[in-house]
Amino acid sequence: MKKKNIRSREENTWEEKVVQVKRVTKVVKGGKKLSFRAILVIGNENGQIGVGVGKASDVIGAVKKGVTDAKKHIITIPITKYSSIPHPISGTSGAAKIILRPSATGSGVIAGGSTRTVLELAGIKNILAKQLGSNNTLNNARAVLNALKNLRTFNETAANRGIVLEKLY
Repeated sequence: MKKKNIRSREENTWEEKVVQVKRVTKVVKGGKKLSFRAILVIGNENGQIGVGVGKASDVIGAVKKGVTDAKKHIITIPITKYSSIPHPISGTSGAAKIILRPSATGSGVIAGGSTRTVLELAGIKNILAKQLGSNNTLNNARAVLNALKNLRTFNETAANRGIVLEKLY
């Protein structure tokens, strides 16, 4: 019974941040139809993160749809004991490219825009990131997700190569 309580407490620790709310219009026969697009990042600051997009005629509806979409696209990432990532990696989404590098303890999250929000909600505390190419908020957030999804731990790499962990170094 105690495990259920712990599990429900863990599920409630999801934190959501609205990265961008944009007013978008669609030209129809009668004129312009106004709606809102919300980009959201959801994370538990413990290695789970998701990015979602919602569109609706009002901001609150767009945010709710964005949260639902983000929960559908949650990924789990490996975090080192120094609250960083195991190795340098890059990710892409559209024209946006992102480079992530582990950083020394105490250096903080050195990143900008939506990249910073994604990394902070993932629970990464020491990292260096650089956005290249596009300045598109959504594509940069998805590029970070792409990079984090491709991270591998030393144990996984050793298992894939069929060798003992000590021989990997």
